[in-house]
Amino acid sequence: MPEHHEMMGGKLHIYRRENSSYWQCSTYLAGKNWRVSTMEESLSHAKDFAEDWYLGLKVKDRLGELKGGKTFRLAADRFLVEYEVITFGERSPKYVEGVRDRLRVHLLPFFGDKALSEITPGLVQDYRIHRVTSRKDKKTGEPLRPSRSTLQQELVVLRQVLKTANRQGWLPYLPDISAPYKMSGKITHRAWFSPEEYKQLYQATRKRAQSPKNPRWKMACENLHDYVLFMANTGLRPDEAARLEFRDVAIVTDEATSERILEIEVRGKRGVGYCKSMTGAVMPFERLRKRKKPLPKDRVFGKTQRDLFNIILNELELKVDRDGNRRTAYSLRHTYICLRLMEGADIYQIAKNCRTSVEMIEKYYASHIKNTLDAAAINVRKNKPNLSKTEQSSPIEED
Repeated sequence: MPEHHEMMGGKLHIYRRENSSYWQCSTYLAGKNWRVSTMEESLSHAKDFAEDWYLGLKVKDRLGELKGGKTFRLAADRFLVEYEVITFGERSPKYVEGVRDRLRVHLLPFFGDKALSEITPGLVQDYRIHRVTSRKDKKTGEPLRPSRSTLQQELVVLRQVLKTANRQGWLPYLPDISAPYKMSGKITHRAWFSPEEYKQLYQATRKRAQSPKNPRWKMACENLHDYVLFMANTGLRPDEAARLEFRDVAIVTDEATSERILEIEVRGKRGVGYCKSMTGAVMPFERLRKRKKPLPKDRVFGKTQRDLFNIILNELELKVDRDGNRRTAYSLRHTYICLRLMEGADIYQIAKNCRTSVEMIEKYYASHIKNTLDAAAINVRKNKPNLSKTEQSSPIEED
């Protein structure tokens, strides 16, 4: 039988389970049962701990600081069950795993044991401060600030958990967790390769494919060269290219242009979509097929040669653009979009072919492409009506 003692007129209970040497204590306050281990083996020491703990809870209850009800941890568990079931087939397993990791690594250690009613706009702001200041660089001692997008992704998960609690009736209203000061960030263009830089890149990868520094790396260098050409002529995301199988790609003759292009069935974060390539993607694909002699289910690229790609970028001094943005394999997709805009392609068709929105392209790509500005439309001038020749304005003179 477990040992059991009562204190404070039966309001505080001290007990020890059969399989434990430590004494536990419990009480009922603010509509909730509270339990804690005293971490003491001595009954007298356990009673002292329990009395201090109970009186501390009473003070918090009197000040309105003792919150009862369901905890954030319970709501998070419920959210994960719902999220994985409802988004099955709509979100990739990797994306769902990222949501789970944000909860486990960042949100639960901070909010986990707090009652849902304790999660206020002030507490969320404390979380922002905690994330910015809690991690330190071991060498410099400076705070390792998470990027704006990283913190925003965590707050999205926080909001989804709170919405789950609200649907279950555990939270009467959703707190405002928007940032109180900086409401919107600076919109910067995505790192891409200008036509001159892109030419530098594919010439360097071609040279490396023809003359690798080590003969054993020849196939890897050839695959990287074809990867660069393929990505810059299709606009696929790196994760979409990694999933691409040979059976997903067909070489066809386009009816409108009579050019040979690739028709690609794309599987990515938006589910299944389709892409029609530029004619420049055909030859790299044919070389890959000839080199690998694949089965239909074999991957076209699989794992990206990231290290080799970065080595070549560093050799060309192209790893970082003039604004400090780091170039990655994703920059090849950005290059495809920017070059198509520069050549006058229809923005809606680009968005459709890249499985994104016109708004995203206008926001992150078209805003910094000078070719999208029509000088004839911008510099139009209308003649003023009913003016004599002397009253008419003179033309603008150039210096």
